[in-house]
Amino acid sequence: MNLFSGASAQRIFTRVSHTVRTATVRDDLVGWVVSGRKRLATPSGETRFAPGQVFVIPRSTQWDMINEAAPGGHYEARLMSFAPQLVERFHERFGQFAGVPAVQSCASSAADEAFLATFGHATAALNEPVASQAVREHRALEVLLLLSERGLVFAPARELAWADRVHRLVGQRPHAGWTVDEVASAFHASASTLQRRLADEGTSVSRCVREVRLEAAMVLLQQGAGLQVSEIAARCGYDSHSRFSAAFRQRFGFAPSHLRP
Repeated sequence: MNLFSGASAQRIFTRVSHTVRTATVRDDLVGWVVSGRKRLATPSGETRFAPGQVFVIPRSTQWDMINEAAPGGHYEARLMSFAPQLVERFHERFGQFAGVPAVQSCASSAADEAFLATFGHATAALNEPVASQAVREHRALEVLLLLSERGLVFAPARELAWADRVHRLVGQRPHAGWTVDEVASAFHASASTLQRRLADEGTSVSRCVREVRLEAAMVLLQQGAGLQVSEIAARCGYDSHSRFSAAFRQRFGFAPSHLRP
């Protein structure tokens, strides 16, 4: 992943089929299946994506995500996420799509030549350390424009909930020893005010920190980078391998080592 705050590109690669339970999509997400199959399940039904299919998932939706490795092979997908401020800039620049209904659940398109070229150019810019922020933003907006011309539009950004703000802050440094006072200070608020606002949303600072750390660990495990589980635990703020493994199993239903066959 890159450090550009407007969009990020990521590759998922694993030889093990697995389910990520109740996964919350934090940012508007676009991806395409390279190998294997992806399934998005909710209590009301399931949507499947085969190789060569694009999946479009709006922010703040929640799914059981099933990533199925191809028989005798692997699961691979390329992803790109778009932060709310970038989606807002898209709507400011391309007002002609204001009347197009926004994607509410999930949608699909074909990973045809036009999509792959646009997506590939954006990914290259997002992962290029010397690319300017202007170039990265331009390329990311091209992906949103291509999808919008196909009738797939993300809703304009709304004001972020407090839990979303905390998730984004902690996500910049999941390994740090975040305290309530440190998080509150970052938002120029008192600890009691922050705790009250999060309580109104049914969460807390400690719960947000835990969610971000475990989600970050899942991403690292899915990327197939060959990191040891103990190193992933340390990168995500866990001093104890066993405590990390227990927390991960409780959240996702399987041990981190499941993705390290």
